Amino acid sequence: PNAPTIIPEECSAENNSVTVAWQPPPTSYVEGYVLELDDGNGGEFREVYCGKETICTVDGLHFNSMYNARVKAFNSTGEGEYSELIGLQTAEVAWFTFDPCLGPPELQFSEDNCTVACEGYEHRVALGSVGFSRGVHYWEFSINRYDSDTDPSFGIARLDVAKDQMLGKDDKGWSMYIDRQRSWFMHGSVHEQRSEGGIQPGSTVGVLLDLDRHQLSFYVNEEPQGPIAFQDLYGVFYPAVSLNRGVSVTLHTAIDPPSDSDEIPHCHVAHII
Repeated sequence: PNAPTIIPEECSAENNSVTVAWQPPPTSYVEGYVLELDDGNGGEFREVYCGKETICTVDGLHFNSMYNARVKAFNSTGEGEYSELIGLQTAEVAWFTFDPCLGPPELQFSEDNCTVACEGYEHRVALGSVGFSRGVHYWEFSINRYDSDTDPSFGIARLDVAKDQMLGKDDKGWSMYIDRQRSWFMHGSVHEQRSEGGIQPGSTVGVLLDLDRHQLSFYVNEEPQGPIAFQDLYGVFYPAVSLNRGVSVTLHTAIDPPSDSDEIPHCHVAHII
């Protein structure tokens, strides 16, 4: 078959997904289409869709990346020529919410899934709706309610982190847990780098995930809280928080990191990741 024709006005990019639409070749018999994207960095193309539809949305891409897309038709005689390329730019900064489907039932979500609370005494983990594997990403939690002697824990996690205990207790979570006076970093139940300074209602906790440098650091009220917390971070990480009774936090995304984010002193403690 001849090459399909991409319809630019029906193609779009939103957050970290792209939608590509095309027209069938007018004079060819077509049984299906193959849509291919490159890696968002000028690399090789890979197949992302094969089927009969003429529009496709691809989720879970990298932020701040230019993806090139192309499509070809096929029938029983073989595959046809590729269409012309179209380039689609994903969002520079990530907008996301909590994902209730990834959280245990004890968590209560509100405000369009940007606020979370927990009524039980045991810690429960809430995850963000987007995973990151490259780029620099910053988000904040504002403390709405904090009326108990507990330690909410903020950070990142793998998708299969244990959700029935404090974030950082297993090896799938990297966190800073904090009370009214001080904080610690925790991964795999190892506590390190106690830092003075705590939280109260109205405080903000910032999380800076720098996957260009493969490191994680934290802020309280836009000031660095301790040194760089974790390094050698590779793979896919989801924003995460754990909390229990007496705590409610709201997630704020698509914001720039504090201006001094390049000035956090390096911590030379070896972390086993």
